[in-house]
Amino acid sequence: MMNTTFLDAVRERVLLADGAMGTELYSRGFFVNRCYDELNLSNPESVKEILEQYAGSGAEILTTNTFGSNRIHLASYGLAERTEEINRKGVELARQAAGQNLFVAGSIGPIPTFSSLHKEKEAILDSFREQATYLLESGVDLLLLETFPSLEQLELAFKGSRQACEVSIKMDVSSFPIIPSISLSVFSGENPISHAHVVQSVRSWGARFLGLNCGGGPPEMLEELPLIIGEAGDELKVSVMPNAGLPKIVEGRTLYMASPEYMAEYTRRFVQKGAAIVGGCCGTTPRMIKEMCSFLRSVQPGRAISIRAVDTKDEIEVMQPIPIKERSGFGRIIGEKFAISVELDPPKGINAEKSVEGAKFLYEHGIDAVNIADGPRATGRMSPTALALLVKQQAPIETIIHICARDRNLLALQMDMISANALDLHNLMLITGDPPKMGLYPDSTAVFDLDAIGLVRCANLLNQGLDFAHRPLRDQTSFVIGVGCNPAAADLDLEVRRYEQKVNAGAEYVFSQPIYDPELLDTFLQCIAPIRPIPFFVGILPLASYKNAEFLHNEVPGMQVPNEIRERMRLAPTKEAQREEGINIAAEALREAARNPRVKGAYIFPPFGRYASILDVLEKAGIR
Repeated sequence: MMNTTFLDAVRERVLLADGAMGTELYSRGFFVNRCYDELNLSNPESVKEILEQYAGSGAEILTTNTFGSNRIHLASYGLAERTEEINRKGVELARQAAGQNLFVAGSIGPIPTFSSLHKEKEAILDSFREQATYLLESGVDLLLLETFPSLEQLELAFKGSRQACEVSIKMDVSSFPIIPSISLSVFSGENPISHAHVVQSVRSWGARFLGLNCGGGPPEMLEELPLIIGEAGDELKVSVMPNAGLPKIVEGRTLYMASPEYMAEYTRRFVQKGAAIVGGCCGTTPRMIKEMCSFLRSVQPGRAISIRAVDTKDEIEVMQPIPIKERSGFGRIIGEKFAISVELDPPKGINAEKSVEGAKFLYEHGIDAVNIADGPRATGRMSPTALALLVKQQAPIETIIHICARDRNLLALQMDMISANALDLHNLMLITGDPPKMGLYPDSTAVFDLDAIGLVRCANLLNQGLDFAHRPLRDQTSFVIGVGCNPAAADLDLEVRRYEQKVNAGAEYVFSQPIYDPELLDTFLQCIAPIRPIPFFVGILPLASYKNAEFLHNEVPGMQVPNEIRERMRLAPTKEAQREEGINIAAEALREAARNPRVKGAYIFPPFGRYASILDVLEKAGIR
């Protein structure tokens, strides 16, 4: 049953594996001259503690401490006769840490002396088959053949594992998951192998998975991943487990300098490129896995709950939503004029005077609405509801409050949305939200009961007079429901599918991420053309400097600043000239986007809170 569950799970979502066992054992004082696999017997508490930390960090796959537990390798430590005992204990410890909700992967690593033994293929095959048999009989949910430096040895390990499956648990590779994972070194060593050859070979063995691990850090892995997926297509699911960057030797100790946030950022990119399983190899710690879990859940909330209608004796009356033009001032104008909304930064502290003054300034200069973010970039700021109410008291500008799923469970989301409606705040931007990052609150929990699509459905229920459980409210909200999109997404097909799901769930307008490349916007608009049209607001962010352009392009997922745009910023001789060039570029992007009849407005981000720059952009674009 667990095996079937694993195959079902990996079809439904990206799974998160754990990180390095050896790195964690070394950090606890076990030096590298020891046999780490034997610690299953002599120090099981340490092994179990590490596995429990990975489980507590959000890993869905725990890997047994059996990487070198084949008979040939154990013989070099005089432990060949304890092969069965070490492997079975490794599974027992992992299963104790995993409980009933996590998967256990039986780890099988390469034989270090393979090059000198390669002629003894039958003995090597027997060694792999024996280890796989012990792991399978002890109850693993999958076999992970990891860090193999050659296809020749990996094929023997896969063949031995397949034979063990067929004999020990009477299953073949189509029913039981075996993941052959190869080190990146095979693509760049003395005799590099092509990606096509690797994929063709693994496919010919009957494998349904292919893994990449070790041999490089996240950037190297990200470079190779699309090449492998391009060859694999839909036939092989690909796992990605990079080292935590490249190691450095500090006072004789091997350290991996990558931060948890660094690993997490690349996790998002691996998923966008099509990885089915992500995790970490050498140097990856439980802290890193925890941050990777948060990022992964922000891309595809893994525990988003299913909302079911509850039984009630009350007669359920589904109300017709109030016409959009009667719900708010913003609802009256969207689609009727080229509307402008500007992002209004909520304060980090309790004094909202600067933000309120910014809203008054924008209103006085003809801006239609302000957008107020909900903990942008997972930082602790004043809530958008509080700031919107303060703005409303001093300026009659329309406010759009963001509500993100990151920080609140289902109950809190419903309460906040009902409260916003009671305060006469009717314009919503519903988003999944950025995951918690390293900062003042590194242990903050990401909730993600819902994603943006689920939030839209729930807001639509409230507009029909029903709560999230489909019970009557005796009244109805009058929300104007907005969502976000990213025309520059790495996986455009996925972005278009999610866009369609948001529209079908009830979204009534959409704001895009900032765009600098008109072709990207045109391509996205063409892709969504068959979908029911809703007012589309193009995202515009004036670049503040060349450094700002480089940061957005290289460090912010989903942001693409074309080379020619960055070059224009670089050639501007002074900071003032760069700022002016950034306004020119933004104006050009806005003017070009406004020519498309699908674009009904603009969502403009003030560079570093400089609201006056917005007016310059609009004037140069000829919009106002």
